[in-house]
Amino acid sequence: MATRFIPGFIPPAGAGQVKAPSRSAKENKYHNQKTKVDNITFDSKAEARRYCELKILKAAGKIQWFWPQPSFVLPGGIRYRADFMIRGADGRIWIEDVKGMETKEFKLKRKLWNESYPGLPLRILK
Repeated sequence: MATRFIPGFIPPAGAGQVKAPSRSAKENKYHNQKTKVDNITFDSKAEARRYCELKILKAAGKIQWFWPQPSFVLPGGIRYRADFMIRGADGRIWIEDVKGMETKEFKLKRKLWNESYPGLPLRILK
């Protein structure tokens, strides 16, 4: 399996370990409930559920691999942390973001994403 270089992608620190930063337990503005699965803290139950679905798809051979919480740099030094980067069984790579509500900030990031990474699709799951 060949590795594909994706400009602007920042791999997480650590040797392959994904570790969520510790955050305060204050309530989220959109009432999302942080959920921990496989020692990864997700911002919502829906995001954690998608992670479990992706594990099943990988085991079934429907996708080659997936990377939770990849970070990218957008124009202006804006950081964008998507929910998942996925490589399908056919070798195509895409980015997924699970959204209950699209905020004004996200709409700007999506616009910058589409301008900066036209060959790397951003799929929004609701």
